[in-house]
Amino acid sequence: MKIVICGKGGSGKSTIIALLARYYAKAGRRVLVIDTDESNAGLHRLLGIEAPKDLMEFFGGKKSMMAALRDSRENNTRSPLDVAMAIENIPGLYIAKKDGISLVAIGKIHQAGEGCACPMGVLAKQFISGLTLPANDIVLIDTEAGIEHFGRGIDKVCNVILMVIDPSFESLHLAQAVSEMAGSIEVPLYYVLNKTDEKTSLALQNAIHDKTRIIGDLRQDPNLLAAGLEGKAVPEDYPVTANIVKSLNV
Repeated sequence: MKIVICGKGGSGKSTIIALLARYYAKAGRRVLVIDTDESNAGLHRLLGIEAPKDLMEFFGGKKSMMAALRDSRENNTRSPLDVAMAIENIPGLYIAKKDGISLVAIGKIHQAGEGCACPMGVLAKQFISGLTLPANDIVLIDTEAGIEHFGRGIDKVCNVILMVIDPSFESLHLAQAVSEMAGSIEVPLYYVLNKTDEKTSLALQNAIHDKTRIIGDLRQDPNLLAAGLEGKAVPEDYPVTANIVKSLNV
């Protein structure tokens, strides 16, 4: 099962992913987290895992990979990305593992002027679509803020879209766009409300047209906020996580 998590910047995508990953792992599922956000530097810390080397480097870096893709198109040959890959076959430097959770980072922007993130989007889609999984495995995919991941085609190769909505006009506006795009590619969409209190939770629920999609409501929690600020792993047991997993029926 491949679950893509999206939302506006700062909505708490990485926190939700870390909570879900730790919950599934504790339940005995093998979990792979795929970081496709080229600007997120803290996901591995929330998971309590060392950062792996960028998977892009396995393919020689952005320039080499794109050159190889152009060559394959021009000569009608197989590209270096046209390969199905199992989790156990990912080279050791490019996957970090701890307590039943594995982490792969597609690539990061490391310096000014190195070019756009388009090659990372190409690699992310190819890697996710070609990933072979036993039935019990869970893949959680962290995306960049906004809706660019829809343009990259990442959501189309996943089974479920989980959108994190915080108490903001921007989140509600984005939810409408995500709903339309998810409908166009016929991938199930669910919402998790995050950073709410009693008043903002009610306001969000009243503003969301399809309330049946709301499967979680995480209240503003200073412990989770502190974990993020201090670069610490999220708590293993967090009550609302079980409700989200039950609603996803995964």
